[in-house]
Amino acid sequence: MQVFSTFETTGYLELAISTLEKKGIKRESIYVVPLDNRTADRRLFDSIHRSDGTTLIDIGMALATAFSVIGASIGFKLSWGPIYWGLIGAVVGFVVGLAIRLFIEMVLKKRKRVLKGKYSDIIVIIDCEESQAETIESILWNSFAIGVAKVK
Repeated sequence: MQVFSTFETTGYLELAISTLEKKGIKRESIYVVPLDNRTADRRLFDSIHRSDGTTLIDIGMALATAFSVIGASIGFKLSWGPIYWGLIGAVVGFVVGLAIRLFIEMVLKKRKRVLKGKYSDIIVIIDCEESQAETIESILWNSFAIGVAKVK
């Protein structure tokens, strides 16, 4: 039987391995593999085959509507008339909204993505007997493993 678990790079991993060795698991039965985390930035624009669920035009559309109404209202007093000023207001509102959304996605959410969440840095694979699996699993969970799985 094999027990798989993922850990962050902390001292708890070393404590877990030493505890497993004290419980009778041989050093040759414990495999520790470091993971390479993603280094490339996520794409900002979606394709037809992949989408991350965020949209860039939602604020732009809302501001385009608001600015077009304001532009059309003011356009009655201006020389070009309400239709041209409504269209100008819509374009300006959309561009302002798109700029706001791009700033939010590229600057603010990038900082949160880097700071938020726990990342699996190391995979631990343990070969053991079925009778030892429950003990190993509890040791791994008590050592703050991110995830644990058993495979027969």
